[in-house]
Amino acid sequence: MFEYIKGVVASLKPSHIVLEANSVGYFVHISLNTYTQLHGKESAKVYIHQVIREDAHLLYGFFTESERELFRMLISVSGIGSNTAIMMFSSLSPEEISSAILTENINLLKSIKGIGIKTAQRVIIDLKDKVGKSPASEQIVASADNTLRNEALSALIMLGFAKKPAEKELDKILTANPKQSVESVIKQALKSL
Repeated sequence: MFEYIKGVVASLKPSHIVLEANSVGYFVHISLNTYTQLHGKESAKVYIHQVIREDAHLLYGFFTESERELFRMLISVSGIGSNTAIMMFSSLSPEEISSAILTENINLLKSIKGIGIKTAQRVIIDLKDKVGKSPASEQIVASADNTLRNEALSALIMLGFAKKPAEKELDKILTANPKQSVESVIKQALKSL
């Protein structure tokens, strides 16, 4: 129902923000990540995810659309509710969560309060393909050196590997560690292709 709320910051706490827009104060649950982005601002624009339950209408707010998209993916996983997903964003940045899913880092995910090994595995299984295709993950990979990626990809194709699997593997390697030499990236890719 709500796409975003833009207004004056009436109150800002690590767990919530009250945004005043057109003389209405909206109580919006936020993560520590969003709190950090909004801290010190007098006005803000917060992307909204609304949850309507029998006993409450809740608003969850995010600083960016990509963060909200990742939140929606997380709550689609069985065993993860809105509060657990917000806890995930308070423990790790959206980039760290995406990277953990793409690189299958179960230990990082289960280090979050409320996430056990089974839930961490379920998150990876359910979201690995979705996160890989989302704009949020494209931003992570785009931040890596594209020249490095293109050189490594060219080398792998010349060695006879198919383009799509090679791209996927390179993205995984560069997401985990973007500061590598071309040789190092190619060697890692050869081990797993």
